[in-house]
Amino acid sequence: MPIKDKKIGLIGLGTMGAPMAGNIKNAGFDLGVYNRTESRAESFRDEGATVYYAPWELAEDCDVIIIMVTGPSDLLEVVGSIADVLKSGKTVINMTTVSEQATLQAAQTVDSQGADFLDAPVSGSKKPAEDGTLVILAGGKEKLIDETEPLLLSMGKKVVRCGEIGAGTKMKLMINMLLANMMGAYAEALTFGRKLGLDFESVNETISSGALGCPLFAIKGNSIARDDYSKNFSIDLIFKDINLALEAGGISGIALPVTSAVREMFSGAEGMGLGDEDMAAVAKYYQKTADIKIVDGGK
Repeated sequence: MPIKDKKIGLIGLGTMGAPMAGNIKNAGFDLGVYNRTESRAESFRDEGATVYYAPWELAEDCDVIIIMVTGPSDLLEVVGSIADVLKSGKTVINMTTVSEQATLQAAQTVDSQGADFLDAPVSGSKKPAEDGTLVILAGGKEKLIDETEPLLLSMGKKVVRCGEIGAGTKMKLMINMLLANMMGAYAEALTFGRKLGLDFESVNETISSGALGCPLFAIKGNSIARDDYSKNFSIDLIFKDINLALEAGGISGIALPVTSAVREMFSGAEGMGLGDEDMAAVAKYYQKTADIKIVDGGK
């Protein structure tokens, strides 16, 4: 059966899951949704989606089950709760950022029931999720990726084929490790420049005019300039992903000294109670430790 004719279920309607579900529906797929907080799912009913009140109800009724929750324990809890209704012909796609061990454990559970599993976390935050421009990092059988690609491209602009199951997860940890390191270095550079008496605008102009200019610094620089830390990708989530990357580094025997230092920056932001703010709020941690305001230089 072509993917367009299958019923798609999405579990997890958070910052990322809700816009992803919306794009699936807008692409013409028959959609069902489940969220632990029921009120978050009700708007989808008005748009013609089926709302389920238990994950196993969704999994029993849908051909493809997408999971977009918070972390490893959440993924394994969901997979465990739906395992009994999985069977041959069903596909489970995990899009949550988790550890490789959690991915492999979830895949084993799904496989034991005769269903297919695709490891497909995403690169991108709230705005790309809303715009349908995420990058899907797929690990699994080539045939399964081929079959599900129209669905994946309803949520993203590109599918990167990373290898076998687990490779998508490892790619996601790599890219989010780099993201965290870049955000931490950017906030530190802004603070350094302000402490030396340079103004925020000229620092950002210098960064954007050369080889270091990139969309991340432009977007987060605008947020810092407006003192707007509305959540796109929260401190809580990037801190979780840094810890997952460091855990993976420990297992593989590679030293990650830069990432270890960046972890402490985000740990400081967590300690300040900034966990639910955007990752750019790590700048607040620097402002506090340096006793400056990055934008105006005042104390």
